[in-house]
Amino acid sequence: MTDTINIASRGDFGLWAIEVAKQIVSEQGFELARAAKDGAEDDIRVAGNALGQAITNALMEVYDGLLEGPVER
Repeated sequence: MTDTINIASRGDFGLWAIEVAKQIVSEQGFELARAAKDGAEDDIRVAGNALGQAITNALMEVYDGLLEGPVER
């Protein structure tokens, strides 16, 4: 995520979460689906781990923002 947003309400957080989820699924979900269709078990594991890591990174980013406040870019 490169844009700074202001989350001032539960609704703002919901919109942020939806947008981040769409981005993660479009990037990482496709790779997981492709690995499941064409890949070996190791490929599926790698793609699944990448999806999990992308979710973790997004959650940690918003958590850090709550603790530290917005980061100027």
